[in-house]
Amino acid sequence: MRKNYPHLLLVNPWIHDFAAYDFWAKPMGLLQLAAILRAHDVSISYIDCLDRFHPRSKAPGTRKRRGRGAYLKTRIPRPTGLKDVPRYFSRYGLPLEWFREDLSKIPQPDAVMVTSLMTYWYPGVQEAIQQIREIFLDTPILLGGIYAGLCREHASKQSGADLVVTGPGEGRVLDLVADTTGLTLTSRFDSEDLDTYPYPAFDLQHWIPYVPILTSRGCPFACAYCASHYLNPKRMRRSPGSVVEEIRYWHQARSVVDFAFYDDALLVNAENHIVPILEGIMDAGLHVRFHTPNALHVREVTSEIARLMYAAGFESIRLGVETAAFEERGHLDKKITEGEFLRCIQALKSAGFHEKQIGAYILVGLPGQSISDVVDTIMAVKSAGALPIMAYYTPIPHTALWEEAVASSRYDLASDPIFTNNAILPCQKEPFAWETLKRLKKLIET
Repeated sequence: MRKNYPHLLLVNPWIHDFAAYDFWAKPMGLLQLAAILRAHDVSISYIDCLDRFHPRSKAPGTRKRRGRGAYLKTRIPRPTGLKDVPRYFSRYGLPLEWFREDLSKIPQPDAVMVTSLMTYWYPGVQEAIQQIREIFLDTPILLGGIYAGLCREHASKQSGADLVVTGPGEGRVLDLVADTTGLTLTSRFDSEDLDTYPYPAFDLQHWIPYVPILTSRGCPFACAYCASHYLNPKRMRRSPGSVVEEIRYWHQARSVVDFAFYDDALLVNAENHIVPILEGIMDAGLHVRFHTPNALHVREVTSEIARLMYAAGFESIRLGVETAAFEERGHLDKKITEGEFLRCIQALKSAGFHEKQIGAYILVGLPGQSISDVVDTIMAVKSAGALPIMAYYTPIPHTALWEEAVASSRYDLASDPIFTNNAILPCQKEPFAWETLKRLKKLIET
């Protein structure tokens, strides 16, 4: 006799790359789907291949650095197209045998949902799906996430999944359950109202070192190097009160102290959004810390916003600067002028933030970019009193800069997402030498 409700396995796959590190990274979309499914009585099993707190892990210091840290890793051969890169390549996450052992302990699921992140990490997705297929031979495997959304054709041909799902999954997940299991579920939430969503199922993790918070979806800007507008074309916001209540819940129920805002546009329409959120946090007397790994828009940082962020417990600020060529950046974005940047830094420092807390992302490896441009930007950020942070440019399909990236690359970017790996600076005809990059890092540190 068939079970009343299905059992689904959700998997966050490995990273295959030259380097990877947990900077506030959690599969938030997958855990959001897990929470929605549980709220509809679906039985959930969950495996995170990137779990740094797996019961078998003996890595020292895993609970330091506000919960961030290095992933376990296993050295593997470089992909065929990257044999010319003189760096070690690794599988980041659980050892293969741990994953297979965890899979073998799970009851036969009715379907498996796998997520994906960076497009050039797809070999880790392939490997995870292959291993799942060997254990659960005839179980349908669904693939979603960023790689699936940006490279659907490639994912359909190469990932090994039975179905590739594009776009936000919250509004479709119940239909997908019906299609794969035959059981129709009546929705208990409104996919168009973020306040009705259950909190992401962070409790499925072995330990909750920090919690990512998403107060909105989408972005009103359309920067040439960013795919946010393509992946989330509809702008949606939560009510300030619901955000404060979620922070309160994780802090009180799970003793979480560190929260990372995942928004692409956290400070937009501040008076109706972030201001009441920050005021609510202070009124609630929550003694927590906040971080902004997704860059804040410089133009939106006023003296009042800076003061409120400092008072509410923001510890690390990250800003989107990209380049100091302020007068020549119109083809990239329209977020910042030199005067706005300097006013932003002054507002943050006047509020009490010190230089090491204020990081400014600098894009490195843009099509046609010179070393002198990077040096000038580093010096401009340091002169303003902030910490330069190099962010290597990743060519992303469906962005305005994609065609220029394809034309400027020494690789055939359109043929394989593996060539968009930012570690190889793919849009430089002659890549910056490793010694040059080391000098840039030293320039930042001195």
